[in-house]
Amino acid sequence: MARTPAALSRAAVNASLALSRLSRLPGVNLPTSLIASSARAWRGSNVRVHQPQEVTEITLYEFEGCPFCRVVREVLTELDLDVHIRPCPAGGRVFREAAERLGGKQQFPLLIIEGEAPLYESADIIARLYARYGNGQSAPSGLAMRLALAGSQAASLSRGLAGLRARPSRQPKQPLVLYSFESSPYSRMVRERLCELELPYRLKNFGKARATDIGPPFVRTRFFPDAPVDSRNRREMLAKTGRTQVPYLEDPNTGAAMFESRVINNYLESVYAR
Repeated sequence: MARTPAALSRAAVNASLALSRLSRLPGVNLPTSLIASSARAWRGSNVRVHQPQEVTEITLYEFEGCPFCRVVREVLTELDLDVHIRPCPAGGRVFREAAERLGGKQQFPLLIIEGEAPLYESADIIARLYARYGNGQSAPSGLAMRLALAGSQAASLSRGLAGLRARPSRQPKQPLVLYSFESSPYSRMVRERLCELELPYRLKNFGKARATDIGPPFVRTRFFPDAPVDSRNRREMLAKTGRTQVPYLEDPNTGAAMFESRVINNYLESVYAR
């Protein structure tokens, strides 16, 4: 008997959830996150335009498993933009209604810049970000955008659509703070957890500003100890912790601050998951 569209849809959802659980297994989680970064050719690693000061007026309603949201987050890293993240995974009950009130529909990504009309559609959002913050550089468009979205879809599939569906959580009184850059395989695992638990956070982008920033932190420490630290958030973290490493999470609700994706995710589960 042929399967109905509804049955096929349920089967697809069940398969994606199974893949999401598989992606978190020891020995699988990091490799699939590396594959996701490779599928996007490690876009969202480097800063193209340095912002002279922290940008505070951008809020992004999105969810981590969304291919269209990913290409926007890549540009946020490349333009050195900090942003208020409001996670809106499927089945979410915390920010989806607020997003609909602001923009008129539950469609993501949704970008809010204070004083401007809400923006949907990843290509339109990217064009606006470059126009306002790109210092004259051109936004990707046409074939470049189509290729970016194809790679982003492959990245989502490689993670089993992790960061797609909401899980029960306790909401913090104040948003958390996450230092991250989009292509970081370790940061991705934290962002997925924040998204699934619908935890709001301030994303402080940590893109690589120069060649000596490339590679794990020990490479810089061992081979380039005297190399200058250029980017705003890297200088900020170095002053706070003596290190330049992501992911790094700060929780103003408890005073906790920590490195390492495994430590952070264990913390999020113990404090905020239900």
